Amino acid sequence: MTTLSLPPIFVSHGSPMIALEPGAAGAFLATLGPAIDAAFGRPKAILAISAHTAARAPVLLAAARHAAVYDFGGFDPKLFTLRYDAPGAPQLATQVAQLLAQAQIDVQTSAEGGLDHGIWTALRYVYPDADVPVLPLAFVPGQSPAQQFALGAALSALTAQGVLVMGTGSITHNLRRALAGGLRTDPDAPAQPEIPESAAFREWIRSRSAALDWDALLDYRRQAPHGVNMHPTDEHLLPWYGAAGAGGWDNAPQRLHASVTLGSLGMDAYAFGPQAATLARQLQREPVESGT
Repeated sequence: MTTLSLPPIFVSHGSPMIALEPGAAGAFLATLGPAIDAAFGRPKAILAISAHTAARAPVLLAAARHAAVYDFGGFDPKLFTLRYDAPGAPQLATQVAQLLAQAQIDVQTSAEGGLDHGIWTALRYVYPDADVPVLPLAFVPGQSPAQQFALGAALSALTAQGVLVMGTGSITHNLRRALAGGLRTDPDAPAQPEIPESAAFREWIRSRSAALDWDALLDYRRQAPHGVNMHPTDEHLLPWYGAAGAGGWDNAPQRLHASVTLGSLGMDAYAFGPQAATLARQLQREPVESGT
């Protein structure tokens, strides 16, 4: 039973291979669910905004049950044997639709289900028993960071009702650079060093967050170093703004985890809102390695 408002979160899922090769980010995600439960109680449901579930207008996937969707190709065939069958949240969908309508945001509700790999590869570590209901919310990738923030702000009331608002994408996401060496790498090979552009962008997000510089953050494509390089298209960062909006303007986003895979896929995670610092402190009690 939740006792405090839940901080909205953003997690980086990187490549689908995180499901088989967790690395530092997977190790962090495995601590995230227990930390949320310890600090706030088990969420009643998860509202998930993923880089891989997008539409021309917001759509709630209100199925009673969900299964993993294998929306990728060219990776290890073992990925297609993994399952994540989770309950849906159709009743929550009705409430979310009302909240968005009150904010004058048009939304559709679909009885279809399915969790894209940005959702299930993360949740299989956060809540491996797949026992927390999930409600995916398809967002509009052509809308600006400010519009994504407004979408999240319309959902802020959910955080006091035991609903975990979770954005999932990647804090940096230039696949051309990340996969320049091919999809499959030698697991015994040394980790690729992080490229300078990725390091500079990730540090800019962290420092602007700490400074509560929303004007800069919402204008990241012009103001962040290597912003367009690290996000040739920005659908993998936009869920960060949806989660941030649910947390509000007044509290600095807290970086919960920092690591990189494939040299340029940033795997950072953030929490937002007045309880973000509480979650950060809870996680510090069981620190995880943050190497590449």
